[in-house]
Amino acid sequence: MSVIKTFAEINEKIKAGKVVVVTAEELVSLVEEKGVEQVTREVDVVTTGTFAPMCSSGAFFNFGHSAPRIKFFKVWLNDVPAYAGFAAVDAFLGATAVREGDPLNADYPGEFRYGGGHVIEDLVARRPIKLKATGYGTDCYPRREIETVLTIDDLNEAFLFNLRNAYQNYACAVNVGDRTLYTYMGVLKPRLGNAHYSTSGQLSPLLKDPFFRSIGIGTRIFLGGGIGYVVNHGTQHFPAIPELPEGAARIPSGGTLSVMGDLKRMSPRWLRGTSMLGYGVSLSVGIGVPIPILDEEVCYYASRPDRELYAPVVDFAESYPQRQPGQLGWVSYAELRSGQIKLNGKTIPTASLSSYARAREICQILKEWIQEGRFFLSEPVELLPGPDSGLTPKTLEIREKGGKV
Repeated sequence: MSVIKTFAEINEKIKAGKVVVVTAEELVSLVEEKGVEQVTREVDVVTTGTFAPMCSSGAFFNFGHSAPRIKFFKVWLNDVPAYAGFAAVDAFLGATAVREGDPLNADYPGEFRYGGGHVIEDLVARRPIKLKATGYGTDCYPRREIETVLTIDDLNEAFLFNLRNAYQNYACAVNVGDRTLYTYMGVLKPRLGNAHYSTSGQLSPLLKDPFFRSIGIGTRIFLGGGIGYVVNHGTQHFPAIPELPEGAARIPSGGTLSVMGDLKRMSPRWLRGTSMLGYGVSLSVGIGVPIPILDEEVCYYASRPDRELYAPVVDFAESYPQRQPGQLGWVSYAELRSGQIKLNGKTIPTASLSSYARAREICQILKEWIQEGRFFLSEPVELLPGPDSGLTPKTLEIREKGGKV
């Protein structure tokens, strides 16, 4: 008989202190030991996590009014330009904005020592920030310039709002060219000198609920050390099932999340300004998503191990910058995490831009929050768009055997 659970039932267990929560890593081992059906009966929630540079991030601020009032036309935070095309004293700071006067790549490769991501980290760390703004003067907003020092606690509002986070499955980046490349995937050595990846594999949120059975608008998550919410699918959300090699889990790749949370309640441990040589600045973000074990299908996909999760290998010398289709092959996250992969008869050392250790820590923190009754699951008001493939492979398999999901 199939096991079916609801968000409400699981939340009642959390309230009663009877919920069974495991991390994604623990779920992999449990299913290998006991099987999907038994674990679906025993486990209520699995926690997932990722910590990596996520460029499409930023923050909205309301600074409060000065006396006399000013309507921002241009605004800078620690000399990093923010966007002020809203009303009066609202502004948005992008994580990849660069401090004015930075030499950029004029002296290649540029160091990009400070930018929007670093400002966000400084604010969350309660460090003082210099605000400079200019206005053009109106009858209701006569002031034309303001310069002051403030901390995040001086702001009326500060929201982290990230357009594209928790990418489902980044490519593994290599360089088949003859010169060193400086990319958002790090420094890539020529002639397949190294390989970089940036997904936490069997801990990664969107690889654990690949068909978006439980993730949607309104999903409560761990965000930057505090509590946040999924507010939409992220930009460039394109979850499609690629042609995967034999032995790979038949799951989509390309989903993203748009997320939001109260910046004042976040931590600099989980929001870190990041400088990437020759590329620019970014913000490393910690995200954790709880996945309710609603049925056997959810449990099955949430328990897929690194050896069944594959990333495409993409050449950043030509294919990626020129937007050429195809890839050089596929490698499992078990291979990537081993420290080396084999490609074109060559053994290539690997390194990750995401931190598996930090992702594991997020999973554990979220697990403890739920066990302690400090974090309840929110049923999404609308699930995110999944792949256009109709029923999932596991659903078809179960139905073929006469079962229900």
